[in-house]
This record gives sequence, C-alpha cells and structure tokens, in this order.
Amino acid sequence: MLVTLFRLLSILPLSAMHVLGAFFGRVVYRFSAGYRRRLHDNIERAGFIEVLPTAIEEAGKNIFELPFIWCAPPDRVLATAQVEDWHIAQAMIDKGRGVIFLTPHLGCFEIIAQAIAARMPLTALYRPPRKEALKPLIEGARRRPNLNLAPANLRGVRSLLKTLKSGGAIGLLPDQVPHQGEGVWADFFGMKAYTMTLPAKLSRMTGAPLILSYAQRKPHGAGFVIRFAAFEQELTDDPQQQARAINAAMEQLIARCPAQYFWSYNRYKSPHGASSDGSAEDMT
Repeated sequence: MLVTLFRLLSILPLSAMHVLGAFFGRVVYRFSAGYRRRLHDNIERAGFIEVLPTAIEEAGKNIFELPFIWCAPPDRVLATAQVEDWHIAQAMIDKGRGVIFLTPHLGCFEIIAQAIAARMPLTALYRPPRKEALKPLIEGARRRPNLNLAPANLRGVRSLLKTLKSGGAIGLLPDQVPHQGEGVWADFFGMKAYTMTLPAKLSRMTGAPLILSYAQRKPHGAGFVIRFAAFEQELTDDPQQQARAINAAMEQLIARCPAQYFWSYNRYKSPHGASSDGSAEDMT
C-alpha cells in the first residue's frame, strides 16, 4: 500500500513535493509539542536559532521528497542532482584502498547514494525497519543499479568490510544513533551524543579514507547540489577521540547550510542499556 502511494506521489514534480513539504513542516511544528520542542532545542543548542523558520519548512521537505527520490525513475532523480567536487572522492578511490562516504542527516541525504552509485558500485548501511509492512518501502524502493544495502547488524558490517578490502565504496550515516554497545559518548554541538565507532574502526582496519558528503536543496524545488569534502580530522586509537573527531567534521558540514539539517531527529537519545562511560564493543 505504501509503495503504491509513494509511486503515485513520485509522478508529481519535485517542486510540488517541496511546496507540500514546507506546508506540512509548518503544520507539524505548530501542532506537535514534542516535535516542536526537540527541533527548537536542538537548533538553539547548536547556535543556529536564526534559521529556525526555514529549518521548519526544510524538515517537511525532507519527508515529502522521499517518494520522488525513492520511486521516480533513476534518470529523472539524477537529473535533479548537480555534483560538485567529485574529484576529491575520485582521488581517494584511485588509491585502491576503498572509500568510506560519511553523510549526515543534512539536506537530501537519500540522493547521495544514488549519485555515487551512478559513478561506481556502493554498499550503504541501513537500519531495517521494525515494522514488517515498511520493509518493501524502506528496502525495495531504495534499491537502484549499483547500489547495495547492508543491514546494520553483524552480517551487514562484514559486508562493508569485505567491500572495503576489495577496494570498493561504502556509505554510512555517522550521526545516526547506534545500538547499545556500538558507540561511545562524544560531544555533538556541546552535548554528549551516543556516536557510532564503526566509521573510524573500518578506516583503521582497511586503510580506507573517509570522505564527507551532503546534498543541499536548491530553492523552489530546482534540485540539489551534492558536494564532497576530504576528512581532515586526526584519528587516534581512542574511540572517544575518533567519535568526537567525526562529530566535529559533521558540525563543520552542517554549518554550511544549517537550515537543512534534520534537527527534529532525536540525536541525543540514549539506547537501552548504553553504558554511561560510552565503552564500545567490537562488531567486526
């Protein structure tokens, strides 16, 4: 049912979906106290309160663009994507050690995997939905040529590791809250956030470099600008330092277009059973 609905909505122009999304964002912000409080508190904590009105609309666009991104024909979706700075990623790819693309919940993060897959095979980590009814949409609709999905479990991590060892590319959302035992506590905009240790762990195990990426929405539904940047933070052997370094890199990316970060995401939640000292268990 949901897949059918998304496919029907994908026929609409992206500009129309963004208009609907902006309206939806304003409505939800007004009538949902919990949502309003989290979005407001997160953006205020980060120091970007001045972009709050725009961020409210951008959050709605983030949801309403999904039918287009997931279900429209690949050539139609990619026609909306303007790719910049790909040479940064290509230089790392040419070294043959694999590449780890890190994409925060910034702008249209869902389109980045498709843009990369149009240039080379990509294996992207994803969290399987808890509800069985959502699987055809979350898993099936996301699949594209050259784009493989790896579940966020031991089997998926082994798939990522195998891909990197063969010189391939993988994609991760580093600001997604991991399960208990898969992260450490590290500062994110001045507050402790449970942060995954997997990106740095895979990088140190394989020598694969980290590449940052995000997709900024253009005004009036005109499409997206996908940008790539080198990861310039130092990574030591300490998991807490690694997590903080990656969070710092995410903060710098978000500062480029703060209104388009998904501030309503519950970034500071504590997974059930997560230790207060943030010790991490080895998933690999």
